[in-house]
Amino acid sequence: MLNVIDIAISGDQTSALELEIPLIEQFVGKVLALREIPDWELSILFCSDKKIQYLNRKYRNKDCPTDVLSFSQLEQRFKSVDNGSTRSDARPAGDIVVSVDTLIGNAKSTGVPVEEELKRLLVHGILHLEGMDHEENTSEMITLQEDILKRLEEERVF
Repeated sequence: MLNVIDIAISGDQTSALELEIPLIEQFVGKVLALREIPDWELSILFCSDKKIQYLNRKYRNKDCPTDVLSFSQLEQRFKSVDNGSTRSDARPAGDIVVSVDTLIGNAKSTGVPVEEELKRLLVHGILHLEGMDHEENTSEMITLQEDILKRLEEERVF
């Protein structure tokens, strides 16, 4: 089964970027291919700081905006209607939420192109969906993230 990637854009603030959904889908697909993940279903939401702050407060008890949130669903599996067995070909991986406001701010403050920062946040979100976190895997996660970005540096997302 191929990966299924659903992208949504919420709010007027996201007009600050010229988001090219097909290019973002291709980039995410290539990240998943590098990670040897053939069968994920995931969604990506681009939103404002206000929206991501609401989600951060609601789900993480942190009342501040952030650049990216990931909500993994990999522990959950669909049950087949036929025999009740777990289907390994339909894995809802979860959701990635990116604040366009913070994305642009991060790019400016670190002096990197906005496109590079967007790719970094997408890779970072995918690694979180895989189960990596800052408490146990920070060094490994950042090293892997930067390796993926280097391997896909020619890929465009807008």
